[in-house]
Amino acid sequence: MLLSELSHPNQLHGLTVSQLEEIACQIRERHLQVVSTSGGHLGPGLGVVELTLALYQTLDLDFDKVVWDVGHQGYPHKLITGRFNQFDSLRQQNGVAGYLKRSESKFDHFGAGHASTSISAALGMAIARDRKGENYKCVAVIGDGALTGGMALEAINHAGHLPNTPLVVVLNDNDMSIAPPVGAMSAYLSRLISSKSYRSLRHVATQVAMKFPRPLAQAFKRAEEYARGMITGGTLFEELGFYYVGPIDGHNIDHLLPVLRNVRDAKSGGPVLIHVVTRKGHGYPPAENSADKFHGVNKFDVVTGVQPTKKGNAPSYTAIFVKSLIHGEPYLYWSRIFRPFEYVMTEEDSYIATMLHILTSIRMGITCFVETGSYFPDVMAKAV
Repeated sequence: MLLSELSHPNQLHGLTVSQLEEIACQIRERHLQVVSTSGGHLGPGLGVVELTLALYQTLDLDFDKVVWDVGHQGYPHKLITGRFNQFDSLRQQNGVAGYLKRSESKFDHFGAGHASTSISAALGMAIARDRKGENYKCVAVIGDGALTGGMALEAINHAGHLPNTPLVVVLNDNDMSIAPPVGAMSAYLSRLISSKSYRSLRHVATQVAMKFPRPLAQAFKRAEEYARGMITGGTLFEELGFYYVGPIDGHNIDHLLPVLRNVRDAKSGGPVLIHVVTRKGHGYPPAENSADKFHGVNKFDVVTGVQPTKKGNAPSYTAIFVKSLIHGEPYLYWSRIFRPFEYVMTEEDSYIATMLHILTSIRMGITCFVETGSYFPDVMAKAV
């Protein structure tokens, strides 16, 4: 099957691993072709191609809901949800948005321009689903960097206290900051602990343990968690109330599919975290070797990976702001407030005024930059 023939992600159902891998190559080719001419996010999307395909083959996207954190991981998602032919218009007026946009597609279930919101959104959908008596999967895909955000941690804490609310969180660990090495043994163990037989046995053992005095039952539960944690490394998430599975090689569809199917078919409720290890820019050597420079890019040469230097004499907002802090009068604006009262500013007052000046400069600078295209008035202008 050709990527250009995909108009609905459910068309991935029934495809072989080799067919999915061929589509993965086409996604990377299209992704590079468009972003190299329009600019946009590159590395994050290239890193989740196989994960996206495996996830969508195991879900029914007419009902199930997937929330991508931030949206810069969402370009492969866009390409397999009916926007292949419009992808040339990426980040252009009236074109395909650079982030997920609910008005653009029924498959974009949540739109956000900043990180750490996906788990909260997916959890809210899961709670609403249960209250309405409906039945579908809610999945959040979040990067390891976004997982450190306060909103994500609050959502994990919330979900961990809802043992009867099914929720799947896919941790896309693309910085190797959390995961140990992955391989065949890790894939086997992940498939084992996510299997129906293991979870059924675990459930029976838990029911039996509950017949014993409470201290013994708790001791059994702890022993099972720690034993599994020693093998998989997911003790932190287990302590937060999640059933942990992983780590799994996020570029190996053969490893991903059985685990995702096991989690999909699990009858027990509660939140599950699937730890997937990926590499930013996977499949494009320049992006693999320089993940920071190819996270978000301007136009670049696909063959060499070279991004031409932007030309122009206009100073950047950052340069002007920094100069104003170094060479300007930091508390000029706010000292004017005190003058009518003939108030003599102390050193502490000057510090407060400086902080207020910084906040005012940011507000004024952004307003002028966005609305009028001019630079910065009064104190900021002195630095130009």
